[in-house]
Amino acid sequence: MIFGAGGYLGTRVAARAAALGHEVVGTATTTAGGWLAVDLRSRAAVLALIAEVRPQAVINVAARMDDWQVCADGAGHVAVGAVEAGARLVHMSSDVVHGGRPEPYVESDLPAPLGRYGASKAAGETAVVAIDPGAAVVRTSLIIGTDDSQHIRMSYDMITGRRPGVLFTDEIRCPVHVDDLAAATVELAGTDYAGVLNVAGPEAITRADLGRLVARRYGLDPAAVPTGSLAEAKLGPRAAEIRLDVARARQVLTTTRLRPVAESVQPG
Repeated sequence: MIFGAGGYLGTRVAARAAALGHEVVGTATTTAGGWLAVDLRSRAAVLALIAEVRPQAVINVAARMDDWQVCADGAGHVAVGAVEAGARLVHMSSDVVHGGRPEPYVESDLPAPLGRYGASKAAGETAVVAIDPGAAVVRTSLIIGTDDSQHIRMSYDMITGRRPGVLFTDEIRCPVHVDDLAAATVELAGTDYAGVLNVAGPEAITRADLGRLVARRYGLDPAAVPTGSLAEAKLGPRAAEIRLDVARARQVLTTTRLRPVAESVQPG
């Protein structure tokens, strides 16, 4: 059972699970795409749906920016339902639970979010682990892909002048290919791994350098990438450097490959 199956990552998780022979039940905010509609903010609705489906595994990749009820409360509701159903739980979190530093973060590093979204994801983690200590909690980074990920689309639109703004030279993340993250999520559902696991790309890269890779993908001049400084943008609390150490993921995940960022951007 996949909560958030209608989203960019969720559709890939559902496809991966189905390709491996699993019977997939997906949920979304609407019935578009053939998914079951459920509001994660409703504890009663979530518990009733899980009780009806009685899944062996529950994967929660649902998220909504700046919606505390979905990211924090909803995570708790799904965890309660999974425990009551005796289901394996994999919960998707984010690297923005961290406040940023030059050194890579490992799984034992505690959350110290700077913004509201990071705080909501950290609260979701806390709820999941408290309710279901056996759950796997995945911390990931920017999700990209060779089709139409929002981060690649944003870069392309800025490069071509369709969207105002700049790509920061001092904001560093570890982008992960959506198919790699989906594969890792489904693989974890079949294990008994408990606790936090960093699943991200193996390389750290600035937003600006990611934009230059996007420019090359579309045959555009990398010098045309509009760049600027996060420090000068004055956007409020926002972590500049978040590097995730994926050494443990490479040990735990035996069938999932985490591809380099350049390969994640270029088709084929």
